[in-house]
Amino acid sequence: MDDPQQQAKRPVSALAGSYGHPLHPIFVTVPIGAWVASLVFDVASHVAGDPGFLAEGSLWLIGLGVAGALAAAATGFLDLLAVPPGTRVFRTALVHMSLNLAVTAAYAAAFGWRLDDTGGPVAPGRIALSAAALAALTASGFLGGKLAYRYGVRVADEKTQAEGFTRTGTAPRHTADQGENA
Repeated sequence: MDDPQQQAKRPVSALAGSYGHPLHPIFVTVPIGAWVASLVFDVASHVAGDPGFLAEGSLWLIGLGVAGALAAAATGFLDLLAVPPGTRVFRTALVHMSLNLAVTAAYAAAFGWRLDDTGGPVAPGRIALSAAALAALTASGFLGGKLAYRYGVRVADEKTQAEGFTRTGTAPRHTADQGENA
């Protein structure tokens, strides 16, 4: 395919999801949700009468997030393979991937750091690590949104999207080919 923009919209493998239905955005909800919930559990461990169950719950949420991040990374890497190297979108995708790998490594380290200590409130250093990792994840999420919503990586092209805006039983009132004043 000669058009790099169209190339970035097509999956390189069925494992990445079908055209217009990438799997990466679905899989990222697992680590994001698990890691946000783990921070909530961390903070709650300081106000609960019995903090041990919250510290242990946070530990397992971190582990679940790491496992989910590996699935998200695999599908995200497949999406990256569709992006032409040397482009602005490719550089953005590399920064997005690098941040996500760093965040996942931080949470994997946090899991190991907490493994033998879930009896009391979560230590402030461990909470700080989670908060810093979530801040980096937020920056990475912003870049992921830019990849999808601004650059259209793995998003169906406008002609395919236009099918959803055709009124049932009537001719389309406006198409991209007609121009703005049609």
